[in-house]
Amino acid sequence: MQPMKSVYIKTFGCQMNVYDSERMVESLAQEGYSETADMANADVIILNTCHIREKAVDKVYSDLGRIREIKDERRAQGRDTMVAVAGCVAQAEGSEIIARERAVDIVVGPQSYHRLPALMKRAKSEQKRLIETSFPDHEKFEQLPQRPAAPVASASAFLTVQEGCDKFCTFCVVPYTRGAEYSRTVADVVAEAHKLVARGVRELTLLGQNVNAYHGADSDGSQATLATLIRRLAEIDDLKRIRYTTSHPRDMRDDLILAHAEVDKLMPYLHLPFQAGADRILAAMNRKHTAADYRATVARLRAVRPDIALSTDIIVGFPGESEGEFQQTLALVAEMGFAAAYTFKYSPRPGTPAATMDGQVPEEVKSERLARLQVALEAAHASFNATVVGRTVPVLFEKPARQDGQLVGRTPYLQHVSVEADAALIGQIRPVEILSALPYSLQGCLAPA
Repeated sequence: MQPMKSVYIKTFGCQMNVYDSERMVESLAQEGYSETADMANADVIILNTCHIREKAVDKVYSDLGRIREIKDERRAQGRDTMVAVAGCVAQAEGSEIIARERAVDIVVGPQSYHRLPALMKRAKSEQKRLIETSFPDHEKFEQLPQRPAAPVASASAFLTVQEGCDKFCTFCVVPYTRGAEYSRTVADVVAEAHKLVARGVRELTLLGQNVNAYHGADSDGSQATLATLIRRLAEIDDLKRIRYTTSHPRDMRDDLILAHAEVDKLMPYLHLPFQAGADRILAAMNRKHTAADYRATVARLRAVRPDIALSTDIIVGFPGESEGEFQQTLALVAEMGFAAAYTFKYSPRPGTPAATMDGQVPEEVKSERLARLQVALEAAHASFNATVVGRTVPVLFEKPARQDGQLVGRTPYLQHVSVEADAALIGQIRPVEILSALPYSLQGCLAPA
């Protein structure tokens, strides 16, 4: 009997890459591979990459250097190792990866990873290195294996419902690496949701590069909106919570805003990037909304769901950004009261319009602005967390905490909570009294039901 083959996968970047990595491992499981956390003893090593930030790309090449050493060591022991680079860096720099790093056997883009098992067989039989970065006409989700029946490790899971982007923000590579906007059918999403819920998932986060642009086909042939999809998923009895990310302000339609008021399972938390507070910079970014548009959208949301928590993305140092325009970003941050934010120094991505714009901001200026922004956001985050201290809130327990005897759960506002509780509560929602707020999490205790 042959020993089980193993696959190690490292995931960079967004939640969609986490979902994609899970599906790649499931595909390889049908070929006799089991996942391992030990890269040095893996028969297959996969890097599932992100191209959004420059340092992420550098980290990929750094990891490939270490992987080359592992592959050489294993070869000296008579053991083969297959190395694949997947994801957005693979899509954007496939030929460069093959040219720069001899250890890589396969480069596969995010729209083609369902072909990974076949590519591995072909690379081995033909003794050649392969690049697959096409955007296939057929639907990749139909080519992926059925979800396994085994219980999941956490009560929360990601579910990709939309991919690609038609917005073409001038700083972003996503339209070039993920392709045009595509939405899965309602039936396909609901079927996968049922399978995940049957495995113990109680909270689903619907994923898309522009998830609120979802326009999947419904059973009657019409195009469903994200609000329609959410309402359909809410009919699944054992699914207790629904979230979605990432949204674009231009696609916050009235029916989606209304869903926040009417669908109890839709959590009061929304990730809504605004990127910059100055209209001139927003126009240069090709965001096609103004700061006033963003304020108006948030006002509409808070009118129907006053307790909704907001998170956002912000870029500092976009080409041409002046100190006064940066101050407008700070002013919008102070006004909105964000629960959380993801902040970035602008970094030029090859092939994007912004990379060749005049007025590139010096690195030291970007760093100084980022530091000021983060001080303001940390204060806003601490203020938001303080609002729940002393309150009793429903917490969905997801998985064991690092500390023995504790579980990790989430409030409706996506806050991490650590609670002393029995593992039997995983997958259940229980009232928790919030005792204190730490910088990145809350501490609580079980309250009487």
